[in-house]
Amino acid sequence: MGDITSDSLLSGECCMAKIIAKDGGVIAGLEEAATLFRAFGVTVSPMVSDGDRVEPGATLVTLRGPASAVLLVERTALNIMGRMSGIATMTRRLQDIIENLGAGCRIASTRKTAPGLRLLDKKAVILGGGDPHRMTLSDGILVKDNHLALLSVEDAVTRAKDYSGYRKVEVEVQCPEEAVRAARAGADILLFDNMPPGEIRESLSRLYEAGLRDGLLVEVSGGVTEENLADYAIGGVDLISLGCLTHSVKNIDMSLDIFRE
Repeated sequence: MGDITSDSLLSGECCMAKIIAKDGGVIAGLEEAATLFRAFGVTVSPMVSDGDRVEPGATLVTLRGPASAVLLVERTALNIMGRMSGIATMTRRLQDIIENLGAGCRIASTRKTAPGLRLLDKKAVILGGGDPHRMTLSDGILVKDNHLALLSVEDAVTRAKDYSGYRKVEVEVQCPEEAVRAARAGADILLFDNMPPGEIRESLSRLYEAGLRDGLLVEVSGGVTEENLADYAIGGVDLISLGCLTHSVKNIDMSLDIFRE
């Protein structure tokens, strides 16, 4: 394995190179790319930091070292930075929408990440100002509709609480009545899944009326897009989670240009 083109054309030449952002956005993945280049003997000089916003044409990093090493790492580094920056950029854009509306909630990701890349995808969400949510199925207890097909809400929450006193218990609910039942049973977090905004407001109202809102986190997910995000930024909602942050994000375009020393 290797780079047959560089092996056939180059014989130890050194070079200077720059990675340039062709799109504007929030940069992420620079730390990972730098680690890769350095592992192959390339000197890395970052011009920006992960989490910075940049304009199109910005130089992100300069490189010096063996041309064959720069070319070997090029595509992997650009792939990582492009994907992570795309995730961070979208997260920041959606969080900005929320903040401009004056809503006191936060954008969160889901486990709909690329196979093998969850750590990087979640890190990119954090760099974009979002909440990474669960990394694995063991990070928190999330009682979903398929669990509730087998157990009542009350039984599910009781069993979850008995199993671990150190994990938050979140329950997916699909109507106002189920939200009240889950809160009464002792759920720490309610996930309003695929609920229209009107039903979310009704659910929150019933929770307030029943005196069940204090200390209870409310997450909204399902059917939320950038276009309708404002409809779900409802007072009383704490988190809005979107799978599109990681499952179908558009990469930020970048290029690596080499110059003769």
